[in-house]
Amino acid sequence: MNTSKFLLLVSSLAISGGGGYVAGTRGLAPELNAFLSGSALGETVSHGPVATGKIIYYQHPDGTPDYSATAKSTSDGRAFRAVRQSEDVSFEPTKAFATHADAGSSGDGRKIQYYRNPMGLPDTSKVPKKDSMGMDYIPVYDGDEEDSSIVKVSLGKLQRTGVKTATAERSVIAREVRVPGTIAFDERLIRIVSMRADAFIDDVANVTTGDRVRKGDDLFHFYSKDIARAGAEYATELLSGGKANANVGAALQLRNLGVADETISAIARTGAVPRSIAYLSPSDGVVLERSATTGMMAEAGDVLFRIADTSRIWVIADVPEYDAASIRQGAAATVTLRNLPGRTFKGIVDLIYPEVQMQTRTAKVRIELANAEGLLLANTYAEVDIATDGAEAVVAIPNSAIIDTGDRQLVFVDKGEGRFEPRNVSLGIRGEEQTEIRSGIDAGDRIVVSANFLLDAESNLNAALNALATSEAKP
Repeated sequence: MNTSKFLLLVSSLAISGGGGYVAGTRGLAPELNAFLSGSALGETVSHGPVATGKIIYYQHPDGTPDYSATAKSTSDGRAFRAVRQSEDVSFEPTKAFATHADAGSSGDGRKIQYYRNPMGLPDTSKVPKKDSMGMDYIPVYDGDEEDSSIVKVSLGKLQRTGVKTATAERSVIAREVRVPGTIAFDERLIRIVSMRADAFIDDVANVTTGDRVRKGDDLFHFYSKDIARAGAEYATELLSGGKANANVGAALQLRNLGVADETISAIARTGAVPRSIAYLSPSDGVVLERSATTGMMAEAGDVLFRIADTSRIWVIADVPEYDAASIRQGAAATVTLRNLPGRTFKGIVDLIYPEVQMQTRTAKVRIELANAEGLLLANTYAEVDIATDGAEAVVAIPNSAIIDTGDRQLVFVDKGEGRFEPRNVSLGIRGEEQTEIRSGIDAGDRIVVSANFLLDAESNLNAALNALATSEAKP
């Protein structure tokens, strides 16, 4: 064995020892296998063509896995060996080394524009090279820059990263908005009891604030000289042969003074005006206020009783400003109360108040409920669930498909063959599982619903690298 063959054998053994891990885990390149086997068997090894091209990196003269991007020497003064472009060998079994002749094109005829750092660092190269860890730079082919935002992922990598897709479709988005509310009386069912003429009050009924009364119950008796005069005129008309018509003459005057029809009929029947006239409750309800006192002088317009009919009740819900737009008048609502566990009350949205509260930034929504049993008490705290079903089907996608960066919202569209395109979208109503897409996505588009954040990171990296390459290309 001559000296050159001995040196080749020593170098091959050093490489096989130092790169054992790479060889064991990733496989040796066919050229390296053939070289080692031939040297070990003592066969004649051809030196091959002379290395040409630019210097890619420098290797330890003993062949150990020790590399440098610049020229350097070992500790004993020997210079590192220059590895030129034609002899730069990849340890990936499926990749062939690009020589100087074919460094600018791929196997399918596409032209290579440049090479980018495999770790995503802002570093590009016009020729093939390796990084400081020995990893090959990734080629960027002609046409890849046309839409630098499109992400290309191999099928094997798709399976490893867990990328899943779904189809955008038209559907009705439904969700419930849960908000706090407060029970309140229906303003339309509150009655005020007052006199239309000056009167003296006597014989006030034994009812106080909080008592329930029924329509027609006696609240108090009163005497009014104006009413007594009108009653006497009405009796005189009847005695003179007039007809009992409550819509004309003195009878109409009595009605205008607030005298009940039952009292007017009694005057027509008896022909006499009672000294004390009864004031009857105008409706069923709860006494909210009692100001009448026996013996008092009540002027016209004084509030003597305030009565609330509780057969229907309101719930005033406070809806946050960002949910107010999704509430529709007539929407179904479910009300639960802490003081009535296990009971639910169904109602509808009767009114959406046309303003937002400045302090709380909430809009008030009114729900009307039946309260025949009288279980709902005013000012009680309630929890309200309001349905926000859309009236029409809209383009909708799963919530997990949306990437919200704060400045924009985007979705990745599956273009097939491992290609994914990010698209900016405009959002509408957000449901429990789906969100309305107003623009950017059409029904039938395949969109990514899982691992889309990995695609977003890759897309941002591609955009940054292309921007860097463009800036480097400028003189």
